[in-house]
Amino acid sequence: MNQAKFTSEIYAHSNHLMSHALKFTRDEDDAKDLLQETLIKGLRFASSFDQGTNLRGWLYVIVKNTYINDFNKTAKRKAIITVEDDISSGQLANSATRNRGESTFALEDIDKALASIKAEYSVPFTRYFEGYKYDEIAAELNLPIGTVKTYIHQARLGLKKYLKMYRA
Repeated sequence: MNQAKFTSEIYAHSNHLMSHALKFTRDEDDAKDLLQETLIKGLRFASSFDQGTNLRGWLYVIVKNTYINDFNKTAKRKAIITVEDDISSGQLANSATRNRGESTFALEDIDKALASIKAEYSVPFTRYFEGYKYDEIAAELNLPIGTVKTYIHQARLGLKKYLKMYRA
C-alpha cells in the first residue's frame, strides 16, 4: 500500500480514535494532543503495519500505549517536581541561601568546643565523625573498643554542654 493511501486510511479512523483518546484523558485538549501523537506515530511506523490486519485496532493500541507512556512520564515528573503549594519549610531550609556569617560563627564555636574537651576524647570523636569505625579507631590509637566508645560518648557530652545554645 502506498503512503498516500495509508495516510488517508489512518485519517479515516480519526473520529473513532478521538473518542478513545477522550475516554483516556477526560480532557478535550489532551485528547487532541494524544490523537495527533497517535497519527504521527501511525505514519512513522507504517512499515510495521501488517497489510490485511485491523488498522483501527493497530491504531487503538498506539493510542493506549502512548497514553500510558505519557501518563507514566507525567507521574514521574510530578513526583520529582514540587508544586509551590506543597513546599514545606523543611524543603525551603535546604534550598534557601543562608548567611555565611552564621555558619562561620557556628564553625568557630564547634572548633572552640572541640578544643575545650580533653584531647583523649576529641581525637577518637574526630575520627568517628570523619567516618572511621570503632575498631579502626581502636587499632589506630591502640585502645580497647570499649574505651573508644566511652571517649566518644564523653566527647559528645562535652560538646553538647558547650554548644547548648544551638539546640532547637
